[in-house]
Amino acid sequence: MSIRESEAEMAIPAPRETASFYGHAEAEAMLLNAYRSGRIPHAWLIGGAQGIGKATLAYRMARFVLAHPDPSAPDVQTAASLALDPDHPVARQVTAGSHGGLLTLERTVNDKGVMRSVITVDESRETISFFGSTAAIAGWRVCIVDTVDELNANSANALLKVLEEPPQRSLFLLVSHSPARVLATIQSRCRKLLLRPLGVEDVIRAASEAAGRDDGELALREAAEGAEGSVERALTLLDSDALGLHHRTGALLDTLPHVDPRALHALGDALGLNDRVALRTFVDTVERWLTDRLRQPGADLPRLARLAEVWEKINRAARETESFNLERKPLVFSVFGLLADAIR
Repeated sequence: MSIRESEAEMAIPAPRETASFYGHAEAEAMLLNAYRSGRIPHAWLIGGAQGIGKATLAYRMARFVLAHPDPSAPDVQTAASLALDPDHPVARQVTAGSHGGLLTLERTVNDKGVMRSVITVDESRETISFFGSTAAIAGWRVCIVDTVDELNANSANALLKVLEEPPQRSLFLLVSHSPARVLATIQSRCRKLLLRPLGVEDVIRAASEAAGRDDGELALREAAEGAEGSVERALTLLDSDALGLHHRTGALLDTLPHVDPRALHALGDALGLNDRVALRTFVDTVERWLTDRLRQPGADLPRLARLAEVWEKINRAARETESFNLERKPLVFSVFGLLADAIR
């Protein structure tokens, strides 16, 4: 599922537009302290579950560095956080995508208007010209990769060339949902910063602000409690149909390895061909169920390996279904078939 597309459909502010930040004070302090030390690592791998604020933190750091190019300046040394006034010129330029010191690598649409499944090598090679030429403005140059998981082999190698020999005053912020699976040679050149899922109260605060809802709403709390620390997932579940689909999918998953074909047919019909929010809800619910199984103590290694392999196949199939707007029912049957075989 395309994060950018789901954000647009649910009116979720994109990370570059988000000024508020919840629940990761320790990670924010680590970045701030590293910067004002004057010896900040040139590349950071910011990892954690989807929708918990990794990209928001990356843009928060980028805005701060671009607005305060001298780490020894008094306003940097006394800063309590990476917050920058949304009306600051740098903040406005980052929001508009027009700051000359910031390059963002993310999936884009092709010439047919379809979202690509990967970040292409041509896009990744933009880092070479961006960091290899004289900066359009004085100061730092920052590259955000959102996400590094979506680099293919060629685009990852193109990025690696710049990471290996970074120019002065360059900063790479690589966002990853699965940092352990990132190319080892990229991992070795990054300082790792792992974010934990948000607490329920932080999810409620962030989701209520993003959705313009009363943080005391019962529906908001129920969505936050089912979101496993992800604001993005909570906002998806705020849709009453999505919350119902979440419970429905979870109930069927709990019957595995038994599979009811009639129930799967009905679930496939409920997803709807053009309903990207429903597809996202289905995939998120399956991923959460899988994550719970992978974390269970005492699980045997062969079974864990099978589940991890199934996770990869499900993610790949979901991306293809979303990218090409394929029928949902074959995906539903494939997912439940793979899971049933893996745990049987």
